[in-house]
Order: sequence, then structure tokens, then C-alpha cells
Amino acid sequence: MFSFYLAYPFLYLIGVMSFSTMYLVSDFFFLVLYKGIGYRKKVVFENFRKSFPTKSETEIEEMVESFYRYFCDLILETIKKISMTEAESNEHCIYHLSPEVKKLIEEKRSLILLMGHYGNWEWAGSAFTLTAGTPLHVVYKVLSNPYFEKWMVQSRTMFGTRLIKMENTFRDMVSNRSEPAAYAFIADQTPMVPAPLWLPFLNQDTPVFNGAEKLAKKMNYPVVFINIKRMKRGYYEIFTEVLFENPKETADNEITETFFKKLEKEIIIAPETWLWSHRRWKHHR
Repeated sequence: MFSFYLAYPFLYLIGVMSFSTMYLVSDFFFLVLYKGIGYRKKVVFENFRKSFPTKSETEIEEMVESFYRYFCDLILETIKKISMTEAESNEHCIYHLSPEVKKLIEEKRSLILLMGHYGNWEWAGSAFTLTAGTPLHVVYKVLSNPYFEKWMVQSRTMFGTRLIKMENTFRDMVSNRSEPAAYAFIADQTPMVPAPLWLPFLNQDTPVFNGAEKLAKKMNYPVVFINIKRMKRGYYEIFTEVLFENPKETADNEITETFFKKLEKEIIIAPETWLWSHRRWKHHR
């Protein structure tokens, strides 16, 4: 509780300031986080070196610095979200729904949306709700701090988005199967060991969740890949791609493998916008 009340004035100030002022604060925050305290620098450098083994140390240093600059933007953008209007959300986060996705929505079919910790996934959720015209249910893990949990729930449920606790996902999908909706999964999180599945990802043997695939097969909901591209500071364009229209017809692990290959390709294009500070490879087979 005490930590939340210490942070609350900062959260409020970020919410009310202009975008231009917020990014000036982010520049200062970068100096503190990267140049000063060196938040998780060892983890970030190790992740980059193992993921890009052919890069020189100078190139790695440049990539790490770019990541920290974006990471600071992302933190403040996430805080800023709670005060954003619908017009601001639509301006800063533009969706490009593919014809195939539009067709599925028009047919009132429920969807499984797969995305990674890539780009601003918090803004992308709200923008989908405003753009697609179909309810969005986000599967999430409850935060340990009840005060930050309450604040985050308020932020994530803006513009009609609904949250589902991870452990309740299947039960919720079954009970609401008559009401078409999109179910969003941040699918690149680290599972507990023993992991359900291991895949090659960014040049490393990586434990992965396959729960979204299992749910997609049980419900036979089309699987859609969400690709968030940062066009410039504070502006994103989001592209959708149907990976599998009939998941029941796929082979074991095909959905999960396809998602991680897609995500890996995008990370290589713009590595600074993935969450490298996470200890993604702390577990070993």
C-alpha cells in the first residue's frame, strides 16, 4: 500500500501532462534507468548477446541503448493510457484489419488473438476494442499488489475491454460461447517448469505456453496474429493476420510454433520494441 501511495502522484502527473512533455520526462528517465542505476542491464545484455550471436559488441551496445530508450517510453505510455480519450487512442494506435479478419467478424465468429510483449500491447488492446466492433476479452495474470492491480484493471478495461483471470479462461469461454468476442493472449510469457513445450526462439531453446493453442482447438476459434509496429515515437500501426481459420484441423503444436516464428521475425526487424528486461531464458530444459 505504501509503495502505491508514493507512486500515485507520479502516475497522476504523467496522466495529465501533454505527450510532448511526457517524452521529455522519458528522456530524463532513460538517463536515470540506463546511465544511472542500470536497471537489469546484465539481464538485457545477456539476452541480446545470446539472441544475436553474430552481432559485434558495439552493435549489441547500440541495440541495448535503443531498447532502454523505448522501454522508458513504453512505461510512461502505459501510465498515460488511463487518461487518454477515444480520439487520442485512435490517433496514436491505428488498426489495419485484414479482409479475412473483417470477414470473420462480420460472420460473428469469436477469435483468438495472439501477440507478444512487442510494441505497446497495452494501447493495442484499447484500440482493438474501438476499431473492430467486437468485444475484446483480455486474459491476464492478477498483480500481487492490490492497489496497482486496481489501477491496472481500470486502465485495461477502458473503452469496453474486459479482463479474464488466466485460471478462469476456458470456463469463461464456454459460458459465453453464444456471444461473439475476441480473446487476447500475450503468448510469449515464461511458463513454470516443467514447461509444456520447448521451441527454438531467438537462437535459444525456449520454454513456451501452449494454452492458447489448446483453447483454440477446443473452441475451434480462428487464430489471429497481432503485429504492433512502432511508426514513430508515440504512434503505432497494428496489422492482423489470420494464421488458422479452423484450429481443429492443425497438427499438434502447429499453432504455437507458427506464432513464435512470426513473432521472432518481427523482433529481428525492430528488436528495441520487445521486452528484453524480462528473464525470458531463466529456465533450462
